[in-house]
Amino acid sequence: MDLEPTLRAIGNQAQQAIESAKTLEQLEEIEVRFLGRKGELAGLMKEMASVSAEDRPKIGAFANEVKMDIEKAMEKKRSSLGSAAINAKLSNEQEDVTELGTRPPEGHLHVVTQAIREFTDIFERAGFQRVRPPEVDWDWYAFESLNMPKEHPARDDWETFFMNALSSEKPREGRMLLTPHTTNGTAHLLKDQKPPIRAISIGKTYRRQIDLTHLPMFHQFDGMYVDKGVNLTHLLGIIEYFVKEFFGPDRKVRIRPYHFRFTEPSFEIDISTDSRMGKNGWLELGGAGMLHPNVIKAAGLDPEEYSGLAFGWGVERTYMMKEGLQLDDIRTLYKNDLRFLQQF
Repeated sequence: MDLEPTLRAIGNQAQQAIESAKTLEQLEEIEVRFLGRKGELAGLMKEMASVSAEDRPKIGAFANEVKMDIEKAMEKKRSSLGSAAINAKLSNEQEDVTELGTRPPEGHLHVVTQAIREFTDIFERAGFQRVRPPEVDWDWYAFESLNMPKEHPARDDWETFFMNALSSEKPREGRMLLTPHTTNGTAHLLKDQKPPIRAISIGKTYRRQIDLTHLPMFHQFDGMYVDKGVNLTHLLGIIEYFVKEFFGPDRKVRIRPYHFRFTEPSFEIDISTDSRMGKNGWLELGGAGMLHPNVIKAAGLDPEEYSGLAFGWGVERTYMMKEGLQLDDIRTLYKNDLRFLQQF
């Protein structure tokens, strides 16, 4: 049986059908019709059994040639129809590049960073320079130089994060630790600079506490002013200035006697409030006082010649005290909940 004329006829029919196809869908139907498993070419190849053994290689090669020609024509037509479809879509869906697009979501500074920048700005206007105390420091700067004896509770392993490292160059500096307060910045400044010194230390601090009002990592703010003739009136003036700038002009300030190892006299600072968080209309802001003479001596200065004041409080806790801000759990600040953070 001579299949060559039939194969040639199928090839011509396929070429004509491919040329007349108008869409990719029509081309897919033509491909199935001629090249599919049940297509015309596959059906004809079943007749190979009736071809003589000597003609079979010739017919098989010709059939393969016809198939390849169909496939090439299909690919060429598919490319042509695809380009046409894309061009038609582009012409129908032209975009106006001058039209306003959809603005992508934008982040912003974390609320704690905003608070730190606000604190910095307020005190820079009063002539204070911001410094960043070390987060990892030595016992001497965090405790010893600040008039805190070795038996002080804060120097216990259950209160402060100590590390198994000692200062080999300067044994008096003691053990390495994660600084529990930014007052270590005061010790460094007194050691490295000559009065007058007017500075604020803002940085991360670490303590073994976590509850509604405490975090194992938090930010603390510590201010210091050292010069000749510094007294309590300067301290009260600076505190009142900050309170009215940060909380509002209607807030009042009061001081209560207290005890801190690195100041004498020492005070707790309260601010007035009508918030539900307050006790009898007052909220505790932080601690303050006049630098203890032993702290000034530890820096190599004469307490008879120089005096200084110091004050400090937690950044997160202070921000929680702003009027109208209902934040009952300080841990919320660090839960990375966008529903909360996007409010600020």
